[in-house]
Amino acid sequence: MGQETISPDSSLLPHLRHGPNGIQLIVKGKPFLMLAGELHNSSLSSARFMADVWPTMKAQSINTLLGSVYWEMIEPVEGQFDFSGLDAVVRGAREHGLHLVLLWFGTYKNGMSTYVPHWVKRDVKRFPRVHVLDETASGRRKRTLEMISPFSDECVTADSRAFRRLTEHLAEMDSEHNTVIMIQVENESGLLGDARDRSRVAEAEFEKGVPSALVDHLVAATKDLHPKFIRRFGERLETVAKARSEGKATSWEALFGPGDAASEAFTANAISTYVGKVAAAGKQGYPIPMYTNTWLNFDDPAAAAAAALDLEGLPFVAGGGAQPGIYPSGGPCPHVTDIWRFNAPALDFLAPDLYLQDYEAVCRDYTAHADSPLFIPEQRRDEHGARRVWLAYATYGALGTGPFGIDTAPEAIGREYKLLAQTKEYLLNTPPSKRFGFFFDELPQSGPPKGQEHWTKMFGGHLEVIVERAFVFGKAGPGGGMVIQLGGEDSARFLAVGRGFNVHFKSHKDDATFTGILDSREKEYVEDTGELRTLRTLNGDETRSGKFLIMPNEDPDYGGFPIAVTIPARTCIAEVEAYWICESNEDM
Repeated sequence: MGQETISPDSSLLPHLRHGPNGIQLIVKGKPFLMLAGELHNSSLSSARFMADVWPTMKAQSINTLLGSVYWEMIEPVEGQFDFSGLDAVVRGAREHGLHLVLLWFGTYKNGMSTYVPHWVKRDVKRFPRVHVLDETASGRRKRTLEMISPFSDECVTADSRAFRRLTEHLAEMDSEHNTVIMIQVENESGLLGDARDRSRVAEAEFEKGVPSALVDHLVAATKDLHPKFIRRFGERLETVAKARSEGKATSWEALFGPGDAASEAFTANAISTYVGKVAAAGKQGYPIPMYTNTWLNFDDPAAAAAAALDLEGLPFVAGGGAQPGIYPSGGPCPHVTDIWRFNAPALDFLAPDLYLQDYEAVCRDYTAHADSPLFIPEQRRDEHGARRVWLAYATYGALGTGPFGIDTAPEAIGREYKLLAQTKEYLLNTPPSKRFGFFFDELPQSGPPKGQEHWTKMFGGHLEVIVERAFVFGKAGPGGGMVIQLGGEDSARFLAVGRGFNVHFKSHKDDATFTGILDSREKEYVEDTGELRTLRTLNGDETRSGKFLIMPNEDPDYGGFPIAVTIPARTCIAEVEAYWICESNEDM
């Protein structure tokens, strides 16, 4: 996975590049930071509808939109393709200076096949369906789903043909412009309602056991497998490796365990093989970055229950569950990503749709492989979600984040994106070791805070940067932002961006007796030149007399305190330099 099958003039196309500043998306020869949002499912189907959306997105500093392309729309009659609607929206984006990530809603969308053409839906003999088992009062009974079986050779051939025709068309009409910079292949693939397909063809495949090529790969790549794969299946893999050396076949249960575990791995193998074939066909037509997204699971029922409580009793459908079939079984969740990576090498990476899970834990899960960039194609678009994008971009080097439903409520995200747009050159030109992001949620009415209250990172081997909530006399509010080291590895100068936090420093040199702020200046963005220039010098109340830099919120809560010692936020960008004093006992 991550191998680029790009033509000799690939530098002219969007592509991924590994470098000292992490894995970056290159557009028109330069690193590009996607300040993205995902549209509602039907928005991109109409150029007239999008006419009012484009300028609204631009006003919120959004530079990339994720939108769907339906198989049923481009091939309503088998073999007859119509790209007129797509061309109109691509031209609309181009005219407004926006980029697109197209979402191919082919065979699979959210564990179903509702976006396939009518001629596919009606022909169940040519395009057989998935069958699942239901428990009824009279016993177990098979039920037909609106999901094409991943064992349908006819459907994967038809889907691959349509997707390749789409990408070939994009190559013809957009390769000079790079309006479309990535493509998502299918959407939240997997099986809902059961852990695996129970159709006759699927049962026959299950009995054949794990394909020998997959077993050989997992055994050979043991040291590079995902930590969650090893945690679940590592001991079984050791046993299987020994059996393989004796020439024995491997059943799904032997490698992955009985019941749902084996069924989920079997489903992951089938669906990743299917999606891999579609992706490979698309790459042949237009070799730009491609990925697929994940409807995430929870690793245990307690975590799922805790997330449901956070929603205060609202319907809990997007967050997944703890059992395959409650979340789409076989989708590229962390514990089966190694199966996906093996079967779908044309995909450049796998991406999580991140709504309710632990945000940072998921970021770690999807960057666990050294060649895997982070991209979050779906997440919350509210303030809760907006605060977390700082962690994705600054700590984990995300290519972008894509809050879902951005066309109907972009303001919370736009507030953060405007700051990211003003400081993106610093972010893109700084290695991961010299930057980090953080966030603080609303404080509860009673009890301790739920999230992390202290974020720290060591620079230059001794200088610790410590971030906490902004100090006020009343109730501290939410916040989020990033800190970037300026200059060399030993530099004590930093750029602080965001709201609602304090920054202070501690030298860990053995003889350091004092650490404080040497200089701090509020910066403003100059749109004409793209530079940050000093607006004012900060000291006194704004640094608590050199103890810490305050990056306040727009409306600090003084709690009735009569002196406004914390002023409201203005530019939300500051440059600060620390210093320390080293004195021996004889000097003091």
